[in-house]
Amino acid sequence: MSIHSAKGLSVVWRYQFTVLTPTFNRAHTLHRVYQSLCEQTYQDFEWVVVDDGSTDETRELVAAWQQEAVFPIHYIWQKNQHKKVAFNRGAQAAQGELIVALDSDDRLESNALYDMARTWRDIPEEQRHQYAAVIGLCKKPDGQIVGDMYPYDLLDANPLDLQFKFNVRGEKFGCLSTEVVRRFPFPENIPGFVPESLVWRSIARAGYKTRFVNQVYRVYYDSGDSLSVQGKSNAAQHALGLWLLAHDTVVASTPWFHYRPREFFKAAARYTRFALHMRSQAIRRPRGYNLKGLISRALVYSMSPIGALLYLRDRFS
Repeated sequence: MSIHSAKGLSVVWRYQFTVLTPTFNRAHTLHRVYQSLCEQTYQDFEWVVVDDGSTDETRELVAAWQQEAVFPIHYIWQKNQHKKVAFNRGAQAAQGELIVALDSDDRLESNALYDMARTWRDIPEEQRHQYAAVIGLCKKPDGQIVGDMYPYDLLDANPLDLQFKFNVRGEKFGCLSTEVVRRFPFPENIPGFVPESLVWRSIARAGYKTRFVNQVYRVYYDSGDSLSVQGKSNAAQHALGLWLLAHDTVVASTPWFHYRPREFFKAAARYTRFALHMRSQAIRRPRGYNLKGLISRALVYSMSPIGALLYLRDRFS
């Protein structure tokens, strides 16, 4: 049990961590998560599995693990509503101070929870309410680090700084404040894929910091079906989500423009590219998502010919 004080209020959590795993028909890979949790050197955690309507043997598999595991396992089933809804539901059910969102085909390093807890507690208690997360690195099964390392072994910044100011790329992983996650849920009114970075960017713009550390927490298995890949096959299928990410960049993230202008021009081209895909599928833009400001309009209008060419390439190449 942990007690977290924020702005004079004390919140009592049953566990330090909730490991949250949304899953859909991944019974053939879910064992990697379970085995890595059994190997954790730090045991103050629960495992919450949110089953997004699986039709395989996921339920039976988790039920068997519930009988033998030394840590609590909670199984939640819902009709298929997408990963974002499963994540929100799991976050509401979490009894841990920190959420570790572990995909159903990956695994944790054996000391991951211990190292996350130590890094979180290194933040002075009176300052922790200013932090949303502790984020480290991922590696592939062969030991290769995924993407870039951070420019410093300990960096207090936010995801927008990380992307545009420090130009750090690649999959990253860690733990998130449950309180903060609950205040910034994934939008469930938007159908289909919603990029996770939209939520993390909203948290960053609200003033929360993240502690980034050059420490591996997660072993990442590339399933080949990542929704965030912006290739031709996903351009049409996930057009709305990818358009929302481009919109967030050119409209809401312009204070970071001077760090990496080229990335904003590329996002402006994607804005038109995915907007055309949406039009071809009769997908309406969500209310309130309009171009605002001179910089945003200039970016999109200047790059619209290139965006149109990218759309035509998607359709006809």
